Amino acid sequence: MRLANLQPFLLIFVLVMLTACDKPMTVEQRVIANIRDMEATIEAGERRAFMQYIADDFSGQQEAMTREQVQAVVLFQLNRHERLQVQLFPIRVKESGTDSATASFKALVTGGPNWIPDNGQIFEFDTQWRLVDDEWLLHSASWTPALLN
Repeated sequence: MRLANLQPFLLIFVLVMLTACDKPMTVEQRVIANIRDMEATIEAGERRAFMQYIADDFSGQQEAMTREQVQAVVLFQLNRHERLQVQLFPIRVKESGTDSATASFKALVTGGPNWIPDNGQIFEFDTQWRLVDDEWLLHSASWTPALLN
């Protein structure tokens, strides 16, 4: 077959591939992507980038913590530890309405000056997300240290 005869097939193939790649992400995929981005920004020490995922009216620990308090804790931890690492365990997302979702997961958080952490803790997170201007933002969260059996 000559190249000229293949051109229509190549064009159709390219159009089909572009259409397949253009599918919008599901709510689950978008929330997980945001959580993974938050993990990456905290590890990179980027406080402002981390905070962009947190809603202005955020409340944490059963309304005992505000967005500003989370920002202060993040800043404190970034200043305290030369290196923060986070290892996320399976993230489970459930839609709870057209513009809300919950995500639960465990995270191992370690901090230290070098490659070997000085300390670490596993936490269990329960988070609520809300769709605001086509962006999924963290609306509330609670976390507790996980018990190791």
